[in-house]
Amino acid sequence: MKNLLGLIAIASVLFSCAVKVPFTNDVKTEFGLDSEVKMRKVQFFTSATIILKQVIEASSETTTDDSGVLVSSSTNNSESIIIPANSKCIFEGFGDQNEVQIRFELGENKYISFKSKSNQNRDRYYFNADWRASGGAVVMYGNKKYKIDMMRGSARSSYILVSRKRLQQSKRKERVIKGMKV
Repeated sequence: MKNLLGLIAIASVLFSCAVKVPFTNDVKTEFGLDSEVKMRKVQFFTSATIILKQVIEASSETTTDDSGVLVSSSTNNSESIIIPANSKCIFEGFGDQNEVQIRFELGENKYISFKSKSNQNRDRYYFNADWRASGGAVVMYGNKKYKIDMMRGSARSSYILVSRKRLQQSKRKERVIKGMKV
């Protein structure tokens, strides 16, 4: 009997583990996540690495040194933001076109958008950027324009995940009948 209770306890723990699933309209509807208040209570994660790059300043200069040698020097300052896969993130707000704005850090307008491609119930919310921009895909982050690094990371196929847990409680009663004798 004690073994049976132990087995039931272990089984209930195994069934209560959370798994990460794509955030879809089905999930949104099932859990009633139609308001910003409810969405702020959900922990989101990224499915893949997203890398944003910004060239801040570039300058070049040509001079001669003390020995008469021509010197060409250039300076290039850049900033990269790396959002690793499975990064925790939170809901910031809904966008104008039904996208979900997700925040990874504090700061003014430091969020990125994720959008369902065709608004079908099972469609995932993918990273939303201007994929057709000349010179490569771009996104606004913290009031600055960043290029998406397509060579490193998997930004184009990145979507948001949520942890989902199924709790199932069941009570079971067993007894062994010895039978009857005449």
